[in-house]
Amino acid sequence: MNNLLEAHSVSKTFGEHTALNNVSIAVPKGSIFGLLGPNGAGKTTLIRIINQITMPDTGHVLLDGEPLKNAHIKDIGYLPEERGLYKSMKVGEQALYLAQLKGMQKAEAKKKLHEWFERLEIGDWWNKKIQELSKGMAQKIQFVVTVLHEPKLLIFDEPFSGFDPINADIIKDEILRLKNEGATVIFSTHRMESVEELCDHIALIHKSNKILDGNLIDIKKQYKTNTFEVGLNTDNPEQVRQNLAERFMVSPAEFRTLGNELKLNIKLTEQGSANELLNYLTGKGQVSHFVELIPSVNDIFIKTVKSN
Repeated sequence: MNNLLEAHSVSKTFGEHTALNNVSIAVPKGSIFGLLGPNGAGKTTLIRIINQITMPDTGHVLLDGEPLKNAHIKDIGYLPEERGLYKSMKVGEQALYLAQLKGMQKAEAKKKLHEWFERLEIGDWWNKKIQELSKGMAQKIQFVVTVLHEPKLLIFDEPFSGFDPINADIIKDEILRLKNEGATVIFSTHRMESVEELCDHIALIHKSNKILDGNLIDIKKQYKTNTFEVGLNTDNPEQVRQNLAERFMVSPAEFRTLGNELKLNIKLTEQGSANELLNYLTGKGQVSHFVELIPSVNDIFIKTVKSN
């Protein structure tokens, strides 16, 4: 079994509202899977079904090849977008309590908590109350509690909410470390730059339907347009522009450089190659910039949602 989690033809309605319509996903073991979509698309409903907070009307979910059941709760760590810590409890006391709810023995939980607190440099928070912490500090505690029992599947819903850039990078590095140690992660966020950095696979849900799904690199290849961003130092920029326009599809480009070179976006024909273009450019001047324009996850997200 190469997939840790599979959802097959899952549908869910609330009254007359369809939250999910025949949605299927497969999350490979040891991967980070981005679950994307606009607000209200159905992402949170699917996450709640995986966590058995609600049940699907039709369809089913498998975890490690088995139909989802109550015993699987211990195999899943869930960090919801809406945080749920008890503000009047002390950090260490609450973390121990939540770890024991996940089936950990108190001594084991305390040992691992101290290891995590040391790694994240938050050891002096142990006797603080949650209400004394900032949103980002409380978020760190909940992250630790989510991953402490080393579940097979980790689900992070907007995990960087409330973090400054430095702490966001710390949590990002921890997520990658957990993946490298064998964890499988479902990651839901509106921060597309985080998807670029973390995700191996993505699924895009829009208006309750899955409209895009697959390996992120393969999806990027499908959406690329064979267009190159070019900077060229030449004595005859207008003549070179005209010559290029006779052979390629050319448009102005805007990017920052240290000089005043000719800046163009050049789209190749299906028969054209990057080497052919580069060889042509070097015959016209000094190439200072030559980059293929690969669509970002944000570009793909916007284009796909607008077309559906």
